[in-house]
Amino acid sequence: QVQLVESGGGLVQPGQSLRLSCTATGFNLGTSVMSWYRQAPGKGRQLLGYITTGGDSPDILEFVKDRFTISRDNGKNTVYLQMSSLTPEDTAVYSCKASRPAGRDIWGQGTQVTVSS
Repeated sequence: QVQLVESGGGLVQPGQSLRLSCTATGFNLGTSVMSWYRQAPGKGRQLLGYITTGGDSPDILEFVKDRFTISRDNGKNTVYLQMSSLTPEDTAVYSCKASRPAGRDIWGQGTQVTVSS
């Protein structure tokens, strides 16, 4: 079965860090451009950044660039989103997407991150 599964979400306090994982099954994640998105309650889906197949230099959007980074471990078929200095405004469902060289994009089901004291 071709799928992506996110994990690592949860409840954290403001200022803390969190690392999310996105693991692929049924296909080789290493040949895909991997992206992370989030969707806050009542808002649209927001692209956070992406990492190419080589994984040398992820492209993170400016509004989170100083706090978030993306990395990948192709041997583990996994991509990570490392988040630091979290604020309540980062509360959202975080999802990953695989843009494959052939075939349709694959989305994960998402993982909830809640930042609250």
